[in-house]
Amino acid sequence: MTNPSVRIARWSAHHPCRAIGGWLVLVAVCLGVGIMVGNNSAVTADYRVGEAGRAETLAAEGGLQRRPVEHVLITAPNGAELDHDAAEAAARDVLVRMSKLLVVSDVSEPIPAQDGSALRVDVTLDIEEREAAEVVDDLLAETDAVQDAHSGVVVAETGSASIGRAVEQQRGQDITRAELITLPITLVALLLIFRSLTLALVPVLLALSSIAASVGLSMVVSHVFPDAGVGMNVIILIGMAVGVDYTLFYLKREREERARAGGNLSPTAVVDLAAATSGRAVVMSGIAVAVSSATLYLVDDVIFSSLATGAILVTLVAVASSMTVLPATLAKLAAVAEHRAARRYQQVRTPKDSRITAALMRGIGRRPGLTLVVSTLALLALSAPILGMKITDMGPETHPRDLPVMQAFDRLTSAYPEVKAIHQVVVRGDGPAVTKALGDLENLALDDPAISGPATLRTSADGRAHVLDLAVPHFVSEQGAQDSLQRLRDQYLPATLSTVDGVEYAVSGDIARHVDYPRHQQQRLPWVVGALLFVTLLFTASAFRSVVLGVIGVVLNLLSAAAAIGVLTWVFQGQWAEGVLDFTSTGSIGSRVPLFLFVILFGLSMDYQFFLISRIREAVVNGVPTRQAVFDGMRQSASVITSAAIVMVTVFAAFVVVHLIEMKQTGFSLAVAVLIDAFVVRTLVLPSLMLLLGERVWWPTRVPSTRVPAPPSFVG
Repeated sequence: MTNPSVRIARWSAHHPCRAIGGWLVLVAVCLGVGIMVGNNSAVTADYRVGEAGRAETLAAEGGLQRRPVEHVLITAPNGAELDHDAAEAAARDVLVRMSKLLVVSDVSEPIPAQDGSALRVDVTLDIEEREAAEVVDDLLAETDAVQDAHSGVVVAETGSASIGRAVEQQRGQDITRAELITLPITLVALLLIFRSLTLALVPVLLALSSIAASVGLSMVVSHVFPDAGVGMNVIILIGMAVGVDYTLFYLKREREERARAGGNLSPTAVVDLAAATSGRAVVMSGIAVAVSSATLYLVDDVIFSSLATGAILVTLVAVASSMTVLPATLAKLAAVAEHRAARRYQQVRTPKDSRITAALMRGIGRRPGLTLVVSTLALLALSAPILGMKITDMGPETHPRDLPVMQAFDRLTSAYPEVKAIHQVVVRGDGPAVTKALGDLENLALDDPAISGPATLRTSADGRAHVLDLAVPHFVSEQGAQDSLQRLRDQYLPATLSTVDGVEYAVSGDIARHVDYPRHQQQRLPWVVGALLFVTLLFTASAFRSVVLGVIGVVLNLLSAAAAIGVLTWVFQGQWAEGVLDFTSTGSIGSRVPLFLFVILFGLSMDYQFFLISRIREAVVNGVPTRQAVFDGMRQSASVITSAAIVMVTVFAAFVVVHLIEMKQTGFSLAVAVLIDAFVVRTLVLPSLMLLLGERVWWPTRVPSTRVPAPPSFVG
């Protein structure tokens, strides 16, 4: 029975206008429906994890949920002495203007800095934290108006909302910048590969259309899995890479089959061959990436759910485009310029061994054991820095300092250290015993050298919920802040509130969020890794009907991912590469980066693995001994893997130029991973291992039982 991918490709090649037109309509419908239903953004409650999340739930049930606060800072220009009268007048203007805004619930009296260098006005918003960035422009406009009216002082605004807004804008600019770098370089690389502008444009256009369709679909899916604001990033990042790669695999095989046929096969017959071989590998690879990405749902976190959704959608859409519109496009191009295309393709010959490939095959063939040991030891050496990896949630202190809002943040935290972070103790219970325990807790906490005043206590209308706010003059990433959280949870709360019957309590705040989020990921990590290893083993073993290859796939993917994350740790936790890659080291890796990379790299590693093993398997099915089939597969796939790796590295490396540290770390790691996977794992480790195992690599079957479809009998 004909493979479904072949049937789809055959229909597409026979009906190119319908297939191309249908694809364009599908992309338009996806975008249109997505715009019509709108994007469902995640709300504050979706982000709650750990004890901090439990505390925030308790506070919200009592109507005491945390509200976003914007700080308007008034300082002297250019380091001059502050004119207190002018500063007071500006502060009063801020108070009057902000009080008129509907989203504002409270505006504080001007708060002077202890050294007299600044005045601060706190503006509390009457909305959820996640919604604040959408309305903060109104506050910023009023701040700018105050600045215009009071030129004798510097008036600036900062806070979680304005910082979030600025960072989001920076992210958008960075993505645009990365695209402007990626597209021309990718196009040039494809021009060098195909030596045809038309063929070079096909992968790029299909990737862009896949991204467009995925964006629309993601808006629809966001009503099931709320969007945390990162889905678009992963759609663009993964979409360009796999979209171009999958099309490249198909195109290269189509050209190879056309060259082998010498013009004796029709375009549709050549498409059939490409679909039955590379087309099948693309489908398997795409499904592997999608299934691997789905394990991120096990983290039970809205951000990772958004990342998983984006990766799954864009990968499956890219596979669909390579199965449908690509065969139609190839057939249409052949129909428009059949004679010219025939001459061009007849000039194409089956690729000969390059000197590098020939040298590699000779070296691996003579000493496969030595090749395996040396390359494996090299990968283990690259993986070693993981042992010293530090994972933290990236706070405001890690954002680019060229943003005006971050410059204001630095001036604010310098003049008012107490606004750097906050502990929020949430208590549910009532009665004199609770009141006394809260008083005792406040006294204990304020005696802590890492906690400063003022402490404020808020109580719900029914008197059953209480929130004690404690200022911490340390950034959340500092050890002093995290030690104070541990003392608060392990010493002060048990000594006070735990002695009261019927009371429920938990600690949230900036530091608790910073600590609990990575801890939550670590708790879910075994589930994700276990599921990922099982899926990889099952999928690879099923695809090639070999348990041995399934185990090999798991081990090699682990090596590849570990080496890439090890290089990431070595580069970004140290300071030696700061000037080269334009970043300031935090001494740690973003908490979301390693887990996301681990999962995505497992999926992407399938690309080259499936493509190379598929070529080897084809030869074995046709009676070629495994040893010779390994060399044939290396020779036939070398140029494709190299071309695909160049394109994918170009896409990922473009994100190294962005300003946001977690995006920079992600782009760098993916680029390194592709290089390692393409030029070490699939070029050295996998072939040498298969040579050593010989026919045993196909266990439990002696040879693969599936037969590659014979070439169609009709000619052009």
